[in-house]
Amino acid sequence: MAIVGAEYCDPEERVLTVRKTSHFSPGDGFAAYDHRTGRLAFRADTYGRGHGGGAASAGELALLGPAGEPLLTVRRRRPSLHQRWEGFLGARAGGQKPLFSARRSSILGGAAAGAVVELLPPPSSSPPPGAAPELLRVDGSFARRCCRVVAAPRAEGEKAKLVAEIRRKVDEGTRVVMGRDVFVLKVSPGFDAAFAMGIVLVLDQIAGEEPGADDAGADALDAKIW
Repeated sequence: MAIVGAEYCDPEERVLTVRKTSHFSPGDGFAAYDHRTGRLAFRADTYGRGHGGGAASAGELALLGPAGEPLLTVRRRRPSLHQRWEGFLGARAGGQKPLFSARRSSILGGAAAGAVVELLPPPSSSPPPGAAPELLRVDGSFARRCCRVVAAPRAEGEKAKLVAEIRRKVDEGTRVVMGRDVFVLKVSPGFDAAFAMGIVLVLDQIAGEEPGADDAGADALDAKIW
């Protein structure tokens, strides 16, 4: 499922260790490292400031590759009661159509509000008449670093498919659960890891550090994923 690019779709499960790089405000920065190689895979920093390193303009979020190349730009759509966000390929240019839109599942918010992501057709193509949009749903609580991203069934009889999962990071030596500033992103085989990181950026803005996002029950995620 290539959204940003086929090169980000690994045939095997890809595990990223994601570290929040700033505490000044929710979403100031992230660095994601590949579990197999230990190398930097993605980063998101200086967005919303409009300077350096391929950063987005003020009010936008930029997902960058390890060399600073812009992969995705995410911005909040205003006005929006559900905190609706749009994602664009690369460094967004004027008039560019979004790749996807995302919104909070519930207008009431809360630590476990979840989110819905809708994939949008490319500008050069039109969906068949009556075709349902491809939807992804985030179940659980990103604020607690315990949630799943699942693809909605496209046809009768199909099941929802797990495409990515966010979990708390456990120190392999001491078996101690680390703080929420370091977590694990597991990307299912064939799913676009850059797109998964784009969803993380949106979730950080939608959920952030919501009041009540304590550690209690962080591992108790409902088995039903749709």
